[in-house]
Amino acid sequence: MRLYPTLQLHKGRCALLPKGDLRDPVIHDDDPLELAASFARAGAEWMHVTDLDGAAGEGNNAELIEEIIRVAGIPVQLGGGIRSRESVDYWLERGVGRVVLGSWPVWEPQMVRDLVKFLPDQVVLAVDVREGQVMINGWRQQSAFPPDQFISSFDDLPLAGILVTDIDSDVGEIDATLGLISGLAAGARAPVIASGVVRHIDDVARLAHDPNIAGAIIGRALLQRTVDLPLALSVAQPSAEPTAALQ
Repeated sequence: MRLYPTLQLHKGRCALLPKGDLRDPVIHDDDPLELAASFARAGAEWMHVTDLDGAAGEGNNAELIEEIIRVAGIPVQLGGGIRSRESVDYWLERGVGRVVLGSWPVWEPQMVRDLVKFLPDQVVLAVDVREGQVMINGWRQQSAFPPDQFISSFDDLPLAGILVTDIDSDVGEIDATLGLISGLAAGARAPVIASGVVRHIDDVARLAHDPNIAGAIIGRALLQRTVDLPLALSVAQPSAEPTAALQ
């Protein structure tokens, strides 16, 4: 399983979202650039960045993200507010390894399908789940899709991965979150990356032993110092993710 150490950016600073609420981020004093460089020093193969302001449609952290790409030393997977072909092209041209799309595939699925065919293994489908439905627009709007139906509608495409977030994980039991993500992963053709699950090192071990899960996001546990990244990477035993194949 591959771990993706993660930065969530709000107005140029590292942030966390209690209960998935973009209106009330918790700001941390860690330097985003130093954290990005530390992920590579720890041995991470990829890192993940979420632009919370972009996701909320309230500005962006573009300049900082471009600097993170330059200093990280490892490929960057970027999400948050990428909702057009122009935005995808912009970030790929600036060195992002993968783009993460969540709201746009709900609004314009055919355009996203055409894009993924043109960019195999460079697009990750974000599936943000709250109360059994896929959420969009920065987790603030409920779509009409249950997550399994949403995932299956893109099954025939060469996605780099499917990033599944249980937004309710802050208020629910971790076992329920693991069950949700593992169940969705069992029915998906593209590699599934779990988000919102890792709080302690034992969570990394549990994910690593789930044959359906190819990767996991780890962010909060790093900022709160409840998980040591080098130890987590060794427990995860990272290996190359399979790529989706068209049939």
